[in-house]
Amino acid sequence: MSTSEHAPDSAFSLALRAAITASGLSLDRIRARLRDQGIPVSVTALSYWQSGKRRPERRSSMSAVRGLEEVLGLTPGELFILLPRPRPRGTGSRRRTTAGTVNFPLPALRALLERVGAPHALEQQHRLDLVSLHDRGEIAADGGQRSMTTRAVFQATADDQDRWLLVYDHGGTDAGPPALHALRNCQAGRVEVDVEHGLTAAELLFDRPIHRGETQLIEYTLTNPGPPYPDCRNTYYREFRRAVREYLLEISFDIPPARCWQYARAGDGPEERHDRQLDTTGGVHSVALGFGPGVFGISWC
Repeated sequence: MSTSEHAPDSAFSLALRAAITASGLSLDRIRARLRDQGIPVSVTALSYWQSGKRRPERRSSMSAVRGLEEVLGLTPGELFILLPRPRPRGTGSRRRTTAGTVNFPLPALRALLERVGAPHALEQQHRLDLVSLHDRGEIAADGGQRSMTTRAVFQATADDQDRWLLVYDHGGTDAGPPALHALRNCQAGRVEVDVEHGLTAAELLFDRPIHRGETQLIEYTLTNPGPPYPDCRNTYYREFRRAVREYLLEISFDIPPARCWQYARAGDGPEERHDRQLDTTGGVHSVALGFGPGVFGISWC
């Protein structure tokens, strides 16, 4: 359960409160039924959730939400889909950014970039256009993220471009950094880890410099130790500070979830959600064309 406070009467809290009222069950009785399912949750937590003072975020709390849907006679995902998108754990790599647009603590990020040898990365003008990006995540049986493999295609807007700077959020102090493996047309350069803030910065060095108008394809994998694997909070997303021509996101599951949906938010606009169906291999994918700036991802329950 998150320790942060949230505005009351969110969509989730309103729906939960209405479902509890319609069920005629007391919070004590709901807690007891969840306990019978092997899901421990306190009456205080249930009270906070329905009042909007706090929201479920940790993996155990997400299990409680799925249990609540069953206890209250709701369809799978009916409450879960109303939860605001949390900051993901064990997911999400970020490109070099402009000041004021990052989601992590700016002083910590600046210090990390200094250590990796790119102290002015936040202010420098981009010299690589991201043409195409393909992420493929693997979710283990315990619900954690086992790995994320990325294929990226860049086009140089200036001569002598020889690297891409990767910044990765691996989930705070309770999740260690993933292992970076360069797979195609690149190699890992300097890698620095900020354990306190759960950040990794790494250089991916191209096999050769590219010049204005030339393109480069690279592929790399971030692999987490496990089991247990780092909690990804049932979501993966990318935040784009500039437009990307094509973004393909795939998620594969050892145990297929009951429901998946795509979410996207362009600029300061509202978040849009669309259900996505699992394919015959038990995976799901979404494609964004001409997207950004904004956030694009997949969640599941």
